[in-house]
Amino acid sequence: MEIHKTLGSVVLSLSLAACASSSEKEMTPSAPPNPTLDGPGAVVEDPYMWLEDVTGERSMTWVKAQNAVSTVELEAVPGFAAMRARILAILDSKEKIPWVAKRGKYLVNLWQDEAHPRGLWRRTTLAEYKKAAPKWEVLLDLDALGKSENESWVWQGADCLYPKYERCLLSLSRGGADAVVVREFDVEKKAFVADGFNLPEAKSAIGWKDFDTVYVGTDFGPGSFTDSGYPRIAKEWKRGTPLASATTIIEGKASDIEVVASRDHDHGKVRDVVTVAPTFFTNDAYVIQADGLKKIDKPTDADVTFWNDQVLVTLRSDWTVSGKTWPAGSLIAHDAAGFMAGKRDGFAALFTPRPNSALSAAVGLKTGVLVNELEDVHNALFMWTHAKSGWRREPVPMPPLASFSTFAWDADEGDDYLMTDDSFVAPTSLTLVLGKSNKKEVLKRAPAFFDASNLEVSQHFVTSRDGVRVPYFQVAKKDLVLDGSHPTLIEGYGGFEVSLTPGYDAVTGAAWIERGGVYVVPNLRGGGEYGPAWHQAAMKQNRQRAYDDFAAVAEDLIARAVTRPAKLGILGGSNGGLLVGVMMTERPELFGAVVCQAPLLDMKRYSQLLAGASWMDEYGDPSVPAEWEWIAKYSPYQNVKTGVRYPRVLFTTSTRDDRVHPGHARKMMARMREQGHDALFYENIEGGHGGAADSGQRTYLSSLAFAFLWHQLGI
Repeated sequence: MEIHKTLGSVVLSLSLAACASSSEKEMTPSAPPNPTLDGPGAVVEDPYMWLEDVTGERSMTWVKAQNAVSTVELEAVPGFAAMRARILAILDSKEKIPWVAKRGKYLVNLWQDEAHPRGLWRRTTLAEYKKAAPKWEVLLDLDALGKSENESWVWQGADCLYPKYERCLLSLSRGGADAVVVREFDVEKKAFVADGFNLPEAKSAIGWKDFDTVYVGTDFGPGSFTDSGYPRIAKEWKRGTPLASATTIIEGKASDIEVVASRDHDHGKVRDVVTVAPTFFTNDAYVIQADGLKKIDKPTDADVTFWNDQVLVTLRSDWTVSGKTWPAGSLIAHDAAGFMAGKRDGFAALFTPRPNSALSAAVGLKTGVLVNELEDVHNALFMWTHAKSGWRREPVPMPPLASFSTFAWDADEGDDYLMTDDSFVAPTSLTLVLGKSNKKEVLKRAPAFFDASNLEVSQHFVTSRDGVRVPYFQVAKKDLVLDGSHPTLIEGYGGFEVSLTPGYDAVTGAAWIERGGVYVVPNLRGGGEYGPAWHQAAMKQNRQRAYDDFAAVAEDLIARAVTRPAKLGILGGSNGGLLVGVMMTERPELFGAVVCQAPLLDMKRYSQLLAGASWMDEYGDPSVPAEWEWIAKYSPYQNVKTGVRYPRVLFTTSTRDDRVHPGHARKMMARMREQGHDALFYENIEGGHGGAADSGQRTYLSSLAFAFLWHQLGI
């Protein structure tokens, strides 16, 4: 299992077979207005602090009034109703791939469609799954459960007990928030365990140790959570005992991001591990032993996984050890026993970065490790096998010009794995690859949801402000006439070492590309497309580089006469929402429309709101004057001004987003309206950080966004 981190959610793993997720405690601040720096200059009042009161009557009255204005205008855009129906048909299609995870002899799936908007948790066998119309055994009906309990339950995952998977810890969210209720579920009886491991609503981290024991971090009382809102304390909790009697394993600091304990099953071995994350990109790791915790000696910004009798170390910075320097971005292996005993010679490199390459993922199988590499944002796959003579690398044939991901099928049984492949214009296929023979069996293919017959994908490179070459992908009609007339949409992110690789987006294809719009995805610094150095180049005081990269892509599209500013729209969510907010305030002359989703915008207060403190490793600490000085230069809320003509913007957010506070979008909207700027705002009452709790809500948000873009850019 690969290690990955996303904005607001840190996922740390010490196993290629299992990972533990984190969560944080919801906060809904309701403070009176306080003075706040408005850029590097004078101190002014923030008159909109009251909009940070998430569910307050005054706030919600304001939200509903803004929603009414936006929905009236955007629902009246010609074609809105037809587009909404088409997007809903895509999201609820019976032909979409039912994604599965193997749990023993069963394949488990959460299925959502028109009749089951919140989903059916169900299972089948591989033999059935291969059929065009498999028979499924329903384990839990989320819609029926919500109706019976009068709750808006949203599925947030199941952790099932290895190896029989007869008991699962189900995480259910009210309205899609990160905070969840945890309930133990008896799979065979298809019923919740009344006296089982159950937790009230909180941003908990919980996972099985054995049938009668779990590792848990949750709300144990005051001081249970870090400043970021994640569990600060990891405990061991025995079945049949009150949560208050759970035994503490380790306590982190309030300034840490989170603490997680978990059990790893790998090649017949059991390891119990704890990770403490001091920052978003660092962690201290421990193995739980009978005599206490044994710290794993590694660079604090390196990730360590165990596979069979090996330790795999993924480096985020250069590491000089035993007279050799391993470069940042490397994946290196060492025998586990020797590594834990302190030996540091004899590492083998499974991946060493080149100037145009990066490690995408590593997946452990029974006798090998699949290493997925990116070269100029194109995938290549290699199988590494280990024997007494050392490691051996073999390329795995893959479809050309496709983007693909791999997932272990059952590492206990063998080297078979699942592979997904797609592209901007090719729908996704799900393939079972037999690891020994490399024979491939396509299990499912998604249908083509939009007409791509006259489209072509091209990759371009542009020189950013400081001379660095930045790639971007363009999806457009073949033989595009370069006359500057084409409505064009750039969707970007540029942060947290997240790579944007080619992929099939049925909704964007149907609502934008098929209608003649050009679609562009840039690979900005701040992402992971070229490894840790590409990410670190746009962290903290260098954040402006990501924005310069984005502006360079926009300028190149205009210079190449693909489009012109009046026809150029931009879209981003979360950190991408900050990106487009900065672009709007820094380079308003480049764009004709902005869709800003679930954004960070008030970078003076972001670290005080919900999970914001966990992202200071990315952006910096605004409470430190020297750091605020460079944050203040781009923070949209502090830099929007009267007398400037900005492109029209649509802000969207969710009341139930307990990761990025909805106050960011609310306050930005209020300030822009106060200054006389033309802007729209829509807040979904449910949805969490993803913005929507089901396909109906996702459809409506997408329809609003594309109707806005159509109207502003004249598609």
